[in-house]
Parts: sequence; C-alpha cells; structure tokens
Amino acid sequence: MSADPASPEPAPEQGLSAELAVRVPQLLEAVRSVGAGLELHSTLNRICETAAELADARYAAIGVVAEDGDGLVDFVFYGVEEETAGLIGRLPDGHRGLLGALIHDPEPVRLANLADDPRSCGFPEHHPQMGSFLGVPIRVQGEIFGNLYLGEKRGGGQFNDYDLNMVRVLATEAGIAIGNARLYEAAQQRERWIDGSVAVTTALLSGGDAEDALQVVAEQARRLSGSAAGVVLLPAAEGGLEVVAVASERPAKTLGMVFPPENEAVAELLDGKAVFVEDAATDPRMVSDFAHAYGPTMLLPLQSDGRVLGSLVTPRALGARPFTETERTLAAQFAAQAALALMMAEAQRDRERLAVYEDRDRIARDLHDLVIQRLFATGMMLESAQRRSVVPEVREGVGKAVDALDVTIQEIRTAIFALQQDPTEAPSELRTRVLREINMAAVPLGFKPAHRFVGPVDTVVGELTGKNLIAALREALSNAFRHAGASRIDVVVDATVTLPDGRQGVRLTVTDDGVGIPDGGRRSGLRNLERRAESLGGDSWYGPGAADGADGADAGGTTVVWQAPY
Repeated sequence: MSADPASPEPAPEQGLSAELAVRVPQLLEAVRSVGAGLELHSTLNRICETAAELADARYAAIGVVAEDGDGLVDFVFYGVEEETAGLIGRLPDGHRGLLGALIHDPEPVRLANLADDPRSCGFPEHHPQMGSFLGVPIRVQGEIFGNLYLGEKRGGGQFNDYDLNMVRVLATEAGIAIGNARLYEAAQQRERWIDGSVAVTTALLSGGDAEDALQVVAEQARRLSGSAAGVVLLPAAEGGLEVVAVASERPAKTLGMVFPPENEAVAELLDGKAVFVEDAATDPRMVSDFAHAYGPTMLLPLQSDGRVLGSLVTPRALGARPFTETERTLAAQFAAQAALALMMAEAQRDRERLAVYEDRDRIARDLHDLVIQRLFATGMMLESAQRRSVVPEVREGVGKAVDALDVTIQEIRTAIFALQQDPTEAPSELRTRVLREINMAAVPLGFKPAHRFVGPVDTVVGELTGKNLIAALREALSNAFRHAGASRIDVVVDATVTLPDGRQGVRLTVTDDGVGIPDGGRRSGLRNLERRAESLGGDSWYGPGAADGADGADAGGTTVVWQAPY
C-alpha cells in the first residue's frame, strides 16, 4: 500500500535537496553497517537497529516468513526492553493481524495511526503503544524473506516519503546481506552436520561399547538439530521400537521404553518413511507422556540398503520454531550416514566374531585330536603298568593317576564343548548336546554309536538335569572306549520314564558289546554316575549287555543306566 491521504505534501525542491544531502551519507553508512557481518541473526539485529536510526523510529522489527509462506518462523526486534519482552511473552506468529496481512500482500505500508487500520488486531498486554507505522518487504534473490517493520516516529510525527524511500533502499541491501548470511550459515551448518557424521562413524567403528556409540549418535543429533533431546530407537524383540539411547537435560526416564508396532508413526518408521510432527504435544500419533513435553519433532528411519536398523528422534521444546526444509534434509542425510555406520559396525563385529569362532574351533580340534588322544594313550599305558605291577602301593598310586587323568579328560572335553558353543546363545537343546557327545566319541572309538530318543526330550528335561545327563553320557562313552573294547554301542534317551517314587523323569541307557566289567575292576566312574543321579533325586546302576546271540545267549558287554527327575 502507498501513503495514506494524510501524508504530508512534498516540500519545495530546495528543501528536498537539503534533506537528501543530509540523508544520503546516513543511508550509505547504514548500507555499510548492514553488510558488515555474515552471521544471520546478528545481521538481522543490525538491520533493525540501522533502519530505526535511519527513519528515526523508536521501534523496529523483522518478521522472517516461513518457507511455506504460512506465518513467521522468527521475529527479531529492536527498541523493546528485555524485561518488557518477557512480560509480553510469545512472539507474533504472523497468522493474523497486520503482520499476517503483510505476509500475503508483501507491499510497502505506511500508516499515520496503526490502530486506525482495519487489519490491526491491537496489542497484547504489556506491549508498548505505537502510532505511526511503516512496513517494507525484504526480498532475497527475488523471493520474500520477510518484512521490515518500523513503529512510532520519534517526536510524534509520521513516516514521510523520504523515510519510505530510504528504508526501501535499505531493505534491498538487507536482502543482499541476508542472502550472503544465509549462504554462509548454510555452509557452516552443513560443515557441522558433516563433522557430526564423522564423530558418529568414528564412535560406531571404534570397536568400543555399542551403547556408548549409540549415545554419541543421540548427542550429536540433539546438538546439530538444535533440539531439546536426541533419542535412538532400535527394533524390540517383541516388535516395535525400543529406546536404547537418550541425550537430554532431563532424566532419561524413557530409556528401555518400547513403542508398539501398531502405532502409526512407528509403522511408518519401520516402513522406512520419515515422520515430521509440527507439535508432539497435540499430535495423535505421539501417544507417550514423553512426547507431550515437546513441540516440533523429527522422526527419521535409520535405513541403509533398504534395511531399517532403527530410528532417530529429535524433538524441540514446546513453542520452538519448526524445522526448516534444509534442517530436515540435513538430518535425513545424517540419519542415513549413521545407519550406514551401524551396518558397517555390525559387519565389523561379525568379522571379529567369526575370527574368534574360527580360532576357538581350531583350539577345540587341537584339544580333541591331540591332547585328549595323548591323555587316553597315557592312561592306557598306566593301566597296563598297573596290571603288571605286583607292589600294592604302586598299583594304588597308578590307579590314582589314572583317575586324575580321567578327570582331566572330562574337564578338557567340557572346555571343548564351551569353545564350540556361541557364548551369546542359550544352551543347546538336549537332543543336540547328546548328538554332539556321540559324534565326539566316534573319533577315539573308530565308529559312531547308535542312538534313539523317546518322548519330548527337548521340551520336558530341565537344564540342570540335562547338564548332568550329558556328563553321565560322557562318562559312559569314555568307559566303553577305555575299558570295554566294544565294537557296538547303543545310546537311548527316554523322557517317558516313571521313577520308583512316582515322579516323571528321563533315563539314559548306554549298552556296549565289550568285555564287560571284570570283578575287582575300578568303579570310580560308575560311582560318579551314582552321585550325580542321587544329587538330583535319581539313581544309576549297571549290568550285563543285551542278549545278542542267534540263540538268545548273552553276547557280553555292559549296560549303564542313569535316570533322574526332570
């Protein structure tokens, strides 16, 4: 809008020239001052102050228009004391009144009395009164950046044509300065995000604690986005997303919280889509108490190569400005980089685990193929020497040495099984562990024992009973190899047994066709089986092998039975 009818008549030519001569140096100094820096907010402050001095206004402000043209995202003012500004409270958002009208109709406006304009909606409580008003749009590279507002001409007069023309020239220069400041700030902002991405990548690939690395992701996201918090969520075992890292000034009460997959926002994140919320406190998708304490929020999937590894959430405080398109783009790129680093870290840990497992497997093979075989051979030589000795003390001493070797062999076999099992896994099912024992015994035996399972072995037998059953099987197979000279061994695990006291239990039966147990032979291994069974409320015994001859005659050998309640 142009000047209203009450605008003063132009002065004589000589007067105009005189005033122009006075004002041109002021304008040049104002232009120089406006372009003196590159930091955006400082530039806006200088424009306000310079415009007020140039037009002799008591108050000045710049309203920065949102990227979508709907309202103001920033409001910089001059002339209002900080204490008064605090009493006024929330800054104008440009959704109504004269400020809102100037957003949709960005043309110069000059008013003799602000209150007389029908678009004016008055002032909030504690706001200083303003009479005269001058509004000029600021364009940056041809697009509306915002509006420059001047209020209350000093001395009670009105803003004249010279004020309008000078402020328009200043607004043009301000547009150039703001454009430069925005380019500089964008470059600085990108550099900060890149540095943050480097810090995150370094933390994730350093091989340190995974929780600490995810905390770095949360802290960097919070700092770079100017948010009140940074939150990292990973897929939960039961579905949905679980909070695993929180960077916030508030206590992290949300750590460990799981957001269900039925939630609309969670479903979109798991589908690889970003979610941008204008106000978390009122958005129906944000159902937790945690979200109700925040305003604008970005929810970004941590996605790489089509795989969603988790989510990154950056909420701002209630009433804070929304995230710009540039901030959204930079944050999305940061999340993609963090996801890539997560995948690389995961691959690195997998390679390290594989190297460890290969080394463990090599050690286990060496223990089994070399150490145990030599111990077996040593034990058999000692037993042979024991039989040939006629000195009782020597026979007793050699027997103790053989028993010690037996214990050592069992400990080494236990170590072998531990080496062959992933330490992060739960114990293997009982059926699997029995088969593993049988396969391990096949090497020294020269043949593989037969086996049979009866009943739901894996589902009913408890861990303690199963552990002792495996130890009993190991002892029985060891005895068959070292003493029986067997050519056939049968192993049966029966989980349908009713014990003498009426309880349900599991029974292990190991039968061989060897020489049997001679009278006066050592019984230490068998006594160990009895003690294991009795400690669980079961029992153990041995007897002759099964009849195997064509006429049903006893073919020799030994049967060892071990049983215990579930």
